Amino acid sequence: MALYAIGDPHLSLGGKKPMDIFRGWQDYVGRLEKNWRAVVTPEDTVVIAGDVSWAMKLSDCGADFAFLHRLPGRKLLMKGNHDYWWTTRKKMDAYLEEQGFTTLSFIHNTTEVCGEFAVCGTRGWFFDAEPDTDKKVLMREVGRLRTSIEAAKATGKEPVVFLHYPPVVNGAECTELMQVLREQEITRCYYGHLHGPSIRRAVQQQIDGITFKLISCDAVNFTPVRVR
Repeated sequence: MALYAIGDPHLSLGGKKPMDIFRGWQDYVGRLEKNWRAVVTPEDTVVIAGDVSWAMKLSDCGADFAFLHRLPGRKLLMKGNHDYWWTTRKKMDAYLEEQGFTTLSFIHNTTEVCGEFAVCGTRGWFFDAEPDTDKKVLMREVGRLRTSIEAAKATGKEPVVFLHYPPVVNGAECTELMQVLREQEITRCYYGHLHGPSIRRAVQQQIDGITFKLISCDAVNFTPVRVR
């Protein structure tokens, strides 16, 4: 039972916003499915770290969720900046149950155990948030991160943090989020959001004992990355 992660599939199977128009994203759905099936087994778990679907409403996520449901393994979905369909946990859980998407669930102020690991995290926010409205969102995300990590620690397993936004980029960091990671003595943090030329800005190294890894689809060749 292994733990894998990938971010930013940007699915649009039920809509009209495919990613194929961007360089490196040609036939991305087919590539994602082929690579996923090559490494993930039905006993494994895959964290999808945000930007799951371009759907605007939860009721429009059917085709995208059905695609993920058919893939091997349990999938833990997290919120990204383009997941406009994201709503309350109660409504999202009810939708999954109604549609029979039994292999999908959400990480939202919660944790999920996978073998020796406890999956935790949140969307995160801009590292350079300045306006009052952005600061409010950021501090809400800081609270959600701390709540999720504390729930993970309570399981007795090793907490592994997943964020959508990178908490650190090229020497600049989101101080508030990084402070939580340091205080909670987190050793692994996976994140998405960066694409194309921005991938070169990604921090993929150890800082203050925390190993960071970018897992956006085009950064990992549309292949889920194993957490070891």
